[in-house]
Amino acid sequence: MATTSGGSAAHPGASRRADAKRHQILVAAREVFLDRGFAGASMDEVAARAGASKVTVYAHVRDKRSLFEAVVQEAIDEAEESTRDLVGALGESHDLPSELRAFARAHVREVLQPHLVRMRRLIIAESPRFPELAQAWHRGGPVRGHATLAGAVARLAERGMLSAPDPLLAAQHLNYLILAVPLNEAMFTGVDAPYGPRKLNRFADEGVRVFLAAYAA
Repeated sequence: MATTSGGSAAHPGASRRADAKRHQILVAAREVFLDRGFAGASMDEVAARAGASKVTVYAHVRDKRSLFEAVVQEAIDEAEESTRDLVGALGESHDLPSELRAFARAHVREVLQPHLVRMRRLIIAESPRFPELAQAWHRGGPVRGHATLAGAVARLAERGMLSAPDPLLAAQHLNYLILAVPLNEAMFTGVDAPYGPRKLNRFADEGVRVFLAAYAA
């Protein structure tokens, strides 16, 4: 019984260590892919940056393609979680202008993180080779994010705080009023962080002002 108990107790720790090592490998792989692109990335460099052997890397992924897929999926999962956290209790707001501004400021900073800007560029560049990953990014990022935000817009409309017959369209308007200019600038100029916090806040605040001018009840 002692052996069985000891084995059971050891298993969760081993699982946590394996999860931590996998995350370490994915973080290293993300940086290699962002620096080198898919074609230029090597498993040797991933292993070196992760402080692991190639044997350990291959214990977690089959090959470079599956490693790239895992890196992108982790980014999608993080984006979904971030959207849920940011939208949070927005639908239950009692001070809508202030809480929308707080959401917008956090949202623009989250989306404009340099590693996410670079990841978008990489996924677009690799979309002919990995169309399913580009589609998954679109579903897990913009599509799901808009749906989550639309839920909050619908609740605010039900409470009489917004006039939004089409909550999804209203959510899309809010998102792109906040993001369109700074995100396009970051995506197409090659500058990962073209704006500082004050300018990003201005994009957020003005986006909310225009949104409320159109949708406030």
